[in-house]
Amino acid sequence: MSHARLRRPKAPEGWWPLSGTGNRFRCPTGRGARAVLTVDRLTKRYGALTAIQHVSFDLHPGEVLGLLGPNGSGKSTTVKILTGLLQPTSGEVLIDGHDAFADLPSYKATIGYVPEEPHLYTYLTGPEYLRLIGRLRLLSESALDDKIDRFLKLLGIYDDRYQTLSSYSKGMRQKILVAAAVLHNPRLVILDEPFSGLDVTAARVLKAFVRALADEGKMVVFSSHVLEVVEQVCSRVVILKEGHVVGHDSVDQLRATLQL
Repeated sequence: MSHARLRRPKAPEGWWPLSGTGNRFRCPTGRGARAVLTVDRLTKRYGALTAIQHVSFDLHPGEVLGLLGPNGSGKSTTVKILTGLLQPTSGEVLIDGHDAFADLPSYKATIGYVPEEPHLYTYLTGPEYLRLIGRLRLLSESALDDKIDRFLKLLGIYDDRYQTLSSYSKGMRQKILVAAAVLHNPRLVILDEPFSGLDVTAARVLKAFVRALADEGKMVVFSSHVLEVVEQVCSRVVILKEGHVVGHDSVDQLRATLQL
């Protein structure tokens, strides 16, 4: 198995859609940077059922953090709390040291999210769908036109811009969803099983795109049950089992431990 670093998708100089926006998060990045997102002892109970208990980790600008575990391990519950879709029973999500749930609308405005089971308006074309999302995010029309063209070209679906989403392959739809999630230049990008069912080519493009987001200083949470995908994309991994954190380490250390 090759562990070579994935490269950013090829594009002409200056064509990375988020360049020049949000650079305050670019330096410092990685483990030496101050933690911007802190998850502290998150617990979620449904009556007598405990979905997750005392889940803790932090995330720094420029990092891709993997949430790894089998189905039922608590990944989706953790993701839904991080996106503000669920309130924790106890514990905190802190952004810049402030309680995210104290001002949930402002926190949500900093997030880009690709759910595991998304819903698309398949009668729209790719650009029409992205324009709809951009308007909901209150982006200007001129900024939208520019960003949409750049994303479509970068992700290799520009030639399909006049086709409706109903004719798109799963990989093409996933590219649209990822572009929609980052149109507004979020600080935190949360991806829930983003490569499930994708062909090799689409997965390769999106892996490189995720790494490019980190290179731009974004914080990325990448949830998956597939170890091979996580170790290719992520810099650190939190391993969940039955709602508990049973491992938290760098990918390099995880490889050494598991002799990957």
